[in-house]
Amino acid sequence: MPHPAEAVQPRRLRSLLRRMIDIYSPSGKEGDILAFIYGYLKRRGLPVQRQEVDEHRFNLLVLPAAVAPRLVMLGHVDTVPAYDLDHFASAEADGRIRGLGAADMKGGCAAMIEAFVAFLAKSAEMPPAALALVVGEEEEGDGAARLIRDHHFPWAIIGEPTDLTPCLSHSGYLELQVRTRGKRRHASLSSRHENAVAAMLKAILAMTRYLEEKQPEIVYNIRDLFSARAGFVVPERCEAWLDLHLPPSAAIAEVATDLEALFCDSGGNCKSGERDFRISTIDAGYTLPNKGAVAETLGAILAARGLPSEPRVFRSHSDANQIWAAGIKPILLGPGRLEQAHAPEESVSFQKVCRAAGIYHDILLAAASGRW
Repeated sequence: MPHPAEAVQPRRLRSLLRRMIDIYSPSGKEGDILAFIYGYLKRRGLPVQRQEVDEHRFNLLVLPAAVAPRLVMLGHVDTVPAYDLDHFASAEADGRIRGLGAADMKGGCAAMIEAFVAFLAKSAEMPPAALALVVGEEEEGDGAARLIRDHHFPWAIIGEPTDLTPCLSHSGYLELQVRTRGKRRHASLSSRHENAVAAMLKAILAMTRYLEEKQPEIVYNIRDLFSARAGFVVPERCEAWLDLHLPPSAAIAEVATDLEALFCDSGGNCKSGERDFRISTIDAGYTLPNKGAVAETLGAILAARGLPSEPRVFRSHSDANQIWAAGIKPILLGPGRLEQAHAPEESVSFQKVCRAAGIYHDILLAAASGRW
């Protein structure tokens, strides 16, 4: 199998990645980075087009004109909000590039862009593969939702941070919004039976005890917890958001049902309107079989570069969940590690970004030769 590492240009890739990190692009405010990438792809001869997502935002797509794409390389250009707006930009030291989105997932996006640019530098035709750079993954996934509404691909390579290990399995995800209600009164007259915060704490304790004792493989996160802020009063409401990451084979509907019952039974009656339990997001996990021509081709590409091909589980939530639900088979494979994502000191190994670009380039060659 060819090993076209020389096609990828590290200097060009480094410049692109650092420029992308330097552009602040939290979910909902991706306009500046989209304009930059659009111009970058246009200047290098890629047939880039905009796909409208809402009135102000769009995805960027590069599609082959003559053939149906056999796969899409998918990345999201948005990030979480900056931990510190004075220190989100890129820096480089000890072989690592630091900055907001370096690992999740501007490193993967830059590597995919470089793979397409390198391919077209040596070929007059587009490979039978698409490039999709989408918005909104860190919030509602509206960019990916619009992509799959208009297009279908047999396979997807998603550049989430997997440390260059292929992930054929993906965790399921539950996002819950829960609310308790009480009676507003002077703080000195607080009643445990009518205090919305006390009721919420009791409900969360019941749910988390169930998860720890009955579902220990589920990772839960109490993301937000807040009440009506009005000074020296008993708050009349309390709201919380919970994230749950479930093993790929978990019975996600059963877990959701159990949690709702626990919430309702932990001191109040849901039917009375005193408590609200809402499933905001429910995405089932999945596992792709590690066999067939695509798995063999990917394994050979990774082995040729001295990388392990034994697949692992991606233990977070991503656009892959809804991509899978749409009938597209997603493989997650990208530079960086989840442990580095969303952290104040987020960083990525530049060597691994270069290796990712080489892997993506190999995949494009495999698609062009009919081996994908």
